[in-house]
Amino acid sequence: MKRSHLSRRTLLRGTGAAVALPLLDAMIPAMTASAATAAAPSRLKRIGYIYIPMGYNPAEWTPEGETLDELPSSLSPLEEVKDHLTVISNTDLQNAYPGSHATSNSAFLSAARAKRTESSDYYNGTTVDQVAARKIGATTQLPSLELSMDLLSTVGQCDNGYACVYQNSLSWASPTQPLPSEAHPRIVFESLFGEGGTPEQRRAAMQKRASLLDSINLEIKRIKNRVGASDRNKIDGYLESIREVERRIQLAEQNSHENPLPDLDRPVGVPTAYADHAKLMFDLQLLAFQGDITRVVSFQLAREASTRTYPEIGVPDPHHPVTHHGRDPEKLAKVAKINQFHVSLFADFLKRMKEVPEGDGTLLDHSLYMYGSGMGDPDAHDHSNLPILVAGGAAENMRGNRHLRFKAPEPLSNLHLTLLNKVGVPLESFADSTGTVDDLFDPVTL
Repeated sequence: MKRSHLSRRTLLRGTGAAVALPLLDAMIPAMTASAATAAAPSRLKRIGYIYIPMGYNPAEWTPEGETLDELPSSLSPLEEVKDHLTVISNTDLQNAYPGSHATSNSAFLSAARAKRTESSDYYNGTTVDQVAARKIGATTQLPSLELSMDLLSTVGQCDNGYACVYQNSLSWASPTQPLPSEAHPRIVFESLFGEGGTPEQRRAAMQKRASLLDSINLEIKRIKNRVGASDRNKIDGYLESIREVERRIQLAEQNSHENPLPDLDRPVGVPTAYADHAKLMFDLQLLAFQGDITRVVSFQLAREASTRTYPEIGVPDPHHPVTHHGRDPEKLAKVAKINQFHVSLFADFLKRMKEVPEGDGTLLDHSLYMYGSGMGDPDAHDHSNLPILVAGGAAENMRGNRHLRFKAPEPLSNLHLTLLNKVGVPLESFADSTGTVDDLFDPVTL
């Protein structure tokens, strides 16, 4: 009863840096039930959204039955976390029609009809992540985090009369305010832990200190002297994760300096390999959640109409042309391979979240992630029967190892509304919703 109590907002402060701590036992007042404190699932909710472009090959994605006992090839990397996963079939985005790459992206989180314009008078809808951020992100360092894998945003008209902003921005703070996403790991890292500044200032700061953690050594020692052995282990593990991410960024920076010619336009600190870059961006999300720096994330794994190639998995062809498959078995197989590759990156991230203890469960238990695309069949540019996954949510009794297939097309906005309600953002409707997906969660018993 006499043990020390630390605030959930305790920071380790150094020169130009402030590092938040993960949830520690010392942050839970003695003789207080965890359900009434910051450890309560209702107060530790987080939500993330991951976007994949240009739909999928349903034959290699859709489970045959109502369980995930036999995962199809595109979902096979999720085997180890399928008990925390629900595959959802037969959702649609009616407001994304008449069918385009631009509206696939813009409607995915807004479920709104984008104004067709090539100019700056664009108009979409407030996206679901920003609705969540206003409520559950109000007390965190960053209300939300917008990430992507594409370093350069295209401008002008991109797709059948739609401004490029509809493909560049997954998140919109209002119908007229698209939010830029960040693909540079160093910039994201410093937005979480450092002072920011111009690229020149950031480089000077990097040269000034070998490591973010070196600048807060005294603070680390002070906090560790105030907590028990279990909390000291948690602190050590979290800080080691930060140091590992920092080390990988520095290696990428070193590589880009030593080998500049093949990649002249690539900013310093971005790994050359797509998978290495994506894993680093996922690790930054994990650190941000673990330190409660933010509770809302959106992440665009690739932009719509992307011509990125994936030779590392045997697909040297540009992604976009491959998706116009015309029922060609060879092209469909390549689409499935790309789907599987993207899913494998998500699966690795979920495994990492599952390994992080938090409160009465894990980081994954206290988080929800929705993964998917705003396009179904890319050859037809349709927005029906979308590929959608939901992971995590055990703290609110989400039922994993399931394939939930709607008999009739279900608005994707119904799923958005359901997840908002579960993370403590009670709404009666969202966009064109007609109800909630009640079968996704079992009733919570106290």
